[in-house]
Amino acid sequence: MSSEDNLLSLLIDSDQLEANLGNTNLLVIDVSCSRESYDNGHIPGAVFLDYRRLFNGHSPVPNKLPTQEQLSLLFSELGLSRDTHVVAYDDEGGGWAGRLLWTLDVIGHARYSYLNGGILAWRADDKAQEQEQTLPQASHYQAEHINLHERIELDELKSKIGTENFAVWDSRSRGEYEGTSSKAERAGHIPTAVHYEWTEAMDKENELRIRDMAEIITELQTKGLTIDQEIATYCQSHHRSGFTWLLGKILGFKQVRAYDGSWNEWGNRSDTPIET
Repeated sequence: MSSEDNLLSLLIDSDQLEANLGNTNLLVIDVSCSRESYDNGHIPGAVFLDYRRLFNGHSPVPNKLPTQEQLSLLFSELGLSRDTHVVAYDDEGGGWAGRLLWTLDVIGHARYSYLNGGILAWRADDKAQEQEQTLPQASHYQAEHINLHERIELDELKSKIGTENFAVWDSRSRGEYEGTSSKAERAGHIPTAVHYEWTEAMDKENELRIRDMAEIITELQTKGLTIDQEIATYCQSHHRSGFTWLLGKILGFKQVRAYDGSWNEWGNRSDTPIET
């Protein structure tokens, strides 16, 4: 994605967004964890998206990428067009916002930005908020699964484990990684996976904005995740790894791919290798 082709850069702050509010090509989407957060105060003009619309909802792995038909309906309801520049934010440091932007990338829509720190930063910066719901103007958007290199599925991931210049990034909690806690039938992590919990990159004293990026890159390199690798990132449902996928893009990693099946798929199968 070239910044020259976009209204805004990938990572923006509240001042940059504020200066562009009202632009007819701008669509601000609130992907907060609850509708209550949106109703309590949101960025002027922002539309609300229930994060569950970013899952296909089909068994046995309901958290996987929605179908093209589901995505066409969703983004038509949101009023997306090929010229729309999306700004995504949430109230938790970037997990759901990252999942949304990953979804846009998969369908070939590269005009997007992430508001650093989301609504928490917006409020801390004393920016204007509104409580009245903004209803999007519907469009006719045809979504297709185009950029599948942004996604990695189970069979390909299994085949690449341990291969040269390929790494796996586990963004879950330490307990989930070590197998002392589990949200699936089996506990542990994908073999060779490096653990770097998603919240480690957030400044908890500064509204969950992304910490100093040079420090994060050094920390990741120390753990074995380098900028020139192909990296597959996952969590339980590709929510927390929505942020780590986004973080990799922001840091300029060569290729970060999301395993949207995540542990909800891997840990509930009997034919997947596991380490603890």
